[in-house]
Amino acid sequence: MSTKKTLFDKIWDAHVVTTIEGGQDVLYIDRHFIHEVTSPQAFDGLAKRGIGVFRPGKTIATADHNVPTQHQDQPIQEPLSRFQVQKLVENCAQFGVELYGLGHPYQGIVHVIGPELGITQPGMTIVCGDSHTSTHGAFGAIAFGIGTSQVEQVLATQCLLQKRPKRMRITVDGTLQKGVLSKDIILYIIAQLTAAGGTGYFVEYAGSAIRSLSMEARMTICNMSIEMGARGGLIAPDEVTFSYVKGRKFAPQGAAWDKALAYWQTLHSDPDAVFDKEYHFKAEDIEPMVTYGTNPGMGIKVSQTIPEAAAENAQSFGNSLKYMDLQSGESLLGKPIQHVFIGSCTNSRIEDLRLVAEYVKGKKKAPHVQVMVVPGSQQVAAQAKAEGIDQILMEAGFDFREPGCSACLGMNEDKIPAGAYCVSTSNRNFEGRQGPGARTILASPLTAAAAAIAGKIMDVRKVLN
Repeated sequence: MSTKKTLFDKIWDAHVVTTIEGGQDVLYIDRHFIHEVTSPQAFDGLAKRGIGVFRPGKTIATADHNVPTQHQDQPIQEPLSRFQVQKLVENCAQFGVELYGLGHPYQGIVHVIGPELGITQPGMTIVCGDSHTSTHGAFGAIAFGIGTSQVEQVLATQCLLQKRPKRMRITVDGTLQKGVLSKDIILYIIAQLTAAGGTGYFVEYAGSAIRSLSMEARMTICNMSIEMGARGGLIAPDEVTFSYVKGRKFAPQGAAWDKALAYWQTLHSDPDAVFDKEYHFKAEDIEPMVTYGTNPGMGIKVSQTIPEAAAENAQSFGNSLKYMDLQSGESLLGKPIQHVFIGSCTNSRIEDLRLVAEYVKGKKKAPHVQVMVVPGSQQVAAQAKAEGIDQILMEAGFDFREPGCSACLGMNEDKIPAGAYCVSTSNRNFEGRQGPGARTILASPLTAAAAAIAGKIMDVRKVLN
């Protein structure tokens, strides 16, 4: 293997089927995840062309975006949601694709079930018609979201036509303060680089602070790479990765494991690899983060005040603050909130729920706050129940629901009312993202839990024992 290769290039080069005129590569795709929202038109396209799915065993389907998070054993009430979920069932049956639908023990958010089942593995190329596919990059995989026409391309050929993106490395060294989580790291990075700072790049995260993170924490960071405009994000696999994957349902076993592991251990950027752009941050500089605007780049440390607008984006900045009913110079500390949402493909894994339960145990939510906790999968839900986490949360007055994307996006019944503030562990704070007129403040699971108990935004570092 030649030197001076980044991790990204090693994986990309191993998957190039051919390069066509104009510089685009035909890239082989190892794993294709689909859900009910971006797959119907793709299957429709196949049917119209009279062709099948080229390699059905490489595609896994689940229902997540439109599913209700209560009474999943009953028919879906909302007509469009019911139609989309039913269509997925029909398409998967017709085209021979494995479906983890409602009622299946493996059902859940697509970016939660891939890793927990061991379907997601280092060195793979992974796509899904969903922007947060970058989550899977935490395993040292090239994972990115695609459009519906590309979903059809992958179903038909198991390949994609792609232009190689530029390479960026973001290094975070040092030790995080108590109460600062991986969600704070990524919100801090996006606030520093802006919501467009990664446009055109695939990002590798490196450094001692990144290495110290668990797999689930790494997934949170890679998940939100897309929120700074990047094509995706990835982290070189190491012992943390290997021990997480080992023994999972679809992970290699026996001799196949030994062979896979030997390859995975070569997946790192060479010492002399050159990146198109590099950034360095100190873990000690990062505090619990909160967003104040309507894109994930509009974030501040919880101890800071909302900044003044830069001249070049004064109008959009002003519109953002107007929507949020906030002002430059204002602190968010002590800001009363009405809703808390703990869930989404960013922060709905068992580790997230453990952190929240540990914090709220023996406490009660503020009377005026509604709290929804939505596990990312049936497996996470089952684990939470086995550990008594559901009971702790319910005793605190939290609403513990069934798996799905839920209030991350207003495509199901779990919407935040207009004008209400919601501290959310999800990934996007766009206007209307959580429901028409809803005001979203992105934060870590710990900051969200503290807000639920206090009824206002808190610096969680001050209240941790």
